[in-house]
Amino acid sequence: MTEISPREGHSDASAHEVARPAKPGYSPVADVPHRPRATDVDPKAARRAERQVASMFLLSMLFVVLFVVAYVAIDKTTVVYIPVMGDVGASNVALGFTFGVAILLIGTAAIQWSKKLMPDVEVVQERHDQLSPRRATAEAAANYERGKDESGFARFKLIRRTLIGALVVFPIPMVVLLRDLWVPTEADEGKSPADILSTTLWTEGSRIVSDGTYAPVKPEDLPVGGLISAVPEDLREVEEVTENLNARGKAAIILVRMDPSEIRAQQGDGWDYQGILAYSKICTHVGCPIALYEQRTHHLLCPCHQSTFDLADAGNVVFGPAARRMPQLPIGVDEEGYLVALSDFAEPIGPSFWERG
Repeated sequence: MTEISPREGHSDASAHEVARPAKPGYSPVADVPHRPRATDVDPKAARRAERQVASMFLLSMLFVVLFVVAYVAIDKTTVVYIPVMGDVGASNVALGFTFGVAILLIGTAAIQWSKKLMPDVEVVQERHDQLSPRRATAEAAANYERGKDESGFARFKLIRRTLIGALVVFPIPMVVLLRDLWVPTEADEGKSPADILSTTLWTEGSRIVSDGTYAPVKPEDLPVGGLISAVPEDLREVEEVTENLNARGKAAIILVRMDPSEIRAQQGDGWDYQGILAYSKICTHVGCPIALYEQRTHHLLCPCHQSTFDLADAGNVVFGPAARRMPQLPIGVDEEGYLVALSDFAEPIGPSFWERG
C-alpha cells in the first residue's frame, strides 16, 4: 500500500489543526454581537414602520379597486402605443399594471414587516438525527406559538386589519376575469353558454364545401374509402365578420364513404347518402381535431389520446378515454346534386361541458 504524504507546503500539524473538532458549546453565530435596529429601541420608529406597512396594504386594496374600474370603464378596442411593444390594448395595460402593483405592494409590505418589526435575533439550531424524537411534535407546536407571538400579528392591530383587508379584496380581480371566459357576440345575444355550445352553423339546406378550397362537394367526388374535411358554405363569411375561428371549431366535419352494406348503425334513419357519412371532426374527449381514418375497419383515431370510433356503427367508441360517440350530421343532396346538411347535429359536438348531463 502506498502511503500518501502531506501536500507540499502543508505540515502535518496544519492538517491536524483543520481536522480538529470545535470546542463543545462553541458557536460562531452565537458569538456575533447583536445590533438592535432603530425600531427595537425607538417606539416612534416602530410606529412609523407600522404605518408604512399598513399604508402598503391599503394601497394594495386601492389598486384592486382601480383594477375593477379599469375593467368596466376602458373599452376593449382602445389601444395605446408603448415604445418597443408598439400598439397594445389599453385595457390589458391597465389591468396588468393595477393587478401587478396590488400584488407587489402586499409582498413589499410583508418584507418590510419582517425586516423592521418582527424579532431580529440570532438563533442556533443544533443538528440532530433524521429521526425526530418523540418530543418533536410538542416542540413544533411551542415554536409555532412562539412565532405567532413574536410576529406581532396580535400586537400590531393596524397591520393585522389592513393585511386581512388586502387579502380579502385580493381575489376580486380573479373573479372579475372569469367573465372573460365567455364574451357573447351580437349573434349570441340572448343565448346561454349551453345553447351556444350546443348549436353550430349547420342548418337545413347548408351546402357542404371542402375545407380550404370551399368547393361544393358532389357524391361522385368521394370514392369508396375516401375522406374529405368539410365545412358549411357560409363559414367564410362568418369568419370575416366575427374575425375568430369559433364557428369553424364547432362546424368542421369529415365525409367518409363506405359500401352501404357495411353501415351497421346510424344515429338517425337515412342519415347517409349512398354510403356517404358525415361526422363531427372534433373528438368528444378533449376536443382534438380528427382525420385519421382506417378504411378497412372504418375506425376513426384521435391522435391526441388514441380514442377510437367506429364510423360504421354510429360513431361509437371502441377504444380510449372518450366517453361519448362522435356526433353525426344528417346529409342529402340539393336540386343541383350537391351534398347538403338536412339539419344541425342532434347532440352537442366536442368534449363535455358543465351544462351537459
